[in-house]
Amino acid sequence: MSADPRRAVPRTDTLLADPALADAAARLGRDLVRTAVRAAQQRVRDGDLAPGGVVADVLARLPGTAAGLRPVLNATGVLVHTNLGRAPLSPAAVEAVVAASGTTDVELDLATGRRGPRGEAALSALLDAVPAAQAAIVVNNCAAALALVATALGGELVIARGELVEIGDGFRIPELLEATGTRLREVGTTNRVALGDYTGALGPGTGAVLKVHPSNFVVRGFTRSVAVAELAAGLAGTGVPLVADVGSGLLRPHPVLPDEPDLQTTLADGADLVLASGDKLLGGPQAGLVLGRADLVQRLRRHPLYRALRVDKTTLAALEATLRGPLPPVQAMLAAEVADLRVRAGALAARLAAAGLDARAVDSAARVGGGGAPEHPLPSAAVSLPEPFAGPLRLGARPVVGYVADGRTLLDLRSVPPSSDDDLAAAVLEVARRWT
Repeated sequence: MSADPRRAVPRTDTLLADPALADAAARLGRDLVRTAVRAAQQRVRDGDLAPGGVVADVLARLPGTAAGLRPVLNATGVLVHTNLGRAPLSPAAVEAVVAASGTTDVELDLATGRRGPRGEAALSALLDAVPAAQAAIVVNNCAAALALVATALGGELVIARGELVEIGDGFRIPELLEATGTRLREVGTTNRVALGDYTGALGPGTGAVLKVHPSNFVVRGFTRSVAVAELAAGLAGTGVPLVADVGSGLLRPHPVLPDEPDLQTTLADGADLVLASGDKLLGGPQAGLVLGRADLVQRLRRHPLYRALRVDKTTLAALEATLRGPLPPVQAMLAAEVADLRVRAGALAARLAAAGLDARAVDSAARVGGGGAPEHPLPSAAVSLPEPFAGPLRLGARPVVGYVADGRTLLDLRSVPPSSDDDLAAAVLEVARRWT
């Protein structure tokens, strides 16, 4: 008669008292570790795990942090990948977030001991980066910035029909604007709009004229649009503000992306307010940036909705460090030379081939992502592996997300920092050991 397998299962209290698991409980929380212990005990009962391997099994399956989000290597070639959290923060920004996670002087004047301006250092850094702006505020994303502008300026918003866009996950700009109670006055046609369409739509109830950068699509052929400079000149003397949502958060013109609008140029061309995201080409935390005329920014700041949309101390810290600190990862990726990427791809492919894998270095095309520069591929280089690697790489201890093209798994290196090449190789070799 065989022994009852339940007798071989280590006791829960004994396991939780193990020094390694006790340390894990202190770092991750006792409930999370206890849940992992019970799952391991069940594997012992099922005969899938030896009783002596429970502690090691639990430690291997515990997450690195108490949060459920897992670090992922982005080898998709999409620099600003919304599904992967958009812009990775720079080490300087991460350090600033940690420093700001305790009690800070976010809204205190240490000299007087009285309440001070909220996030003054971050706003100062933003204005230094975009000198055409008189003032700035930061809210929790660009959609929030647009909602605040529409609500605070009130009245009717004049907008071209071709700019009533839908972006990711079915999110539609006109639906957001209408949800604020704003009335939309659509002008022009889907493919063409003229200055006279805008000026002819102005009236006593006009709150602002809004331009929205299409971002994730391009209309070609028989088209016409009105540039910010032309529209600003046409609105001169009307008292109607011109608001431009440029989307991607590019601070100044960039030689790699000559057609991408930037904050500095848009304001210099005459926009009264400009809106952008903080976690795209700027390379910082999720945030909605509003810059422009001081009186209009103050009007937004004093609106009750601003209180519900403003950002916390860690976002302000990360934003300031991104603006003041060294080149953020996204901008480093954008500036990477294709020759350097090819060298990295060749070295990685040779390393993997030496381990017996079918690995090759190939040229590839990366993209900005996040709605930026949709028709502007970035020359890049990738490591090519057999197609079956794609799924197991996503499920590894350090998940790697690449993409499949022409029957091969490609790991594009423009979106992988050079410091992660060893991690990428280790992840591939681990998959090869487990799955091939």
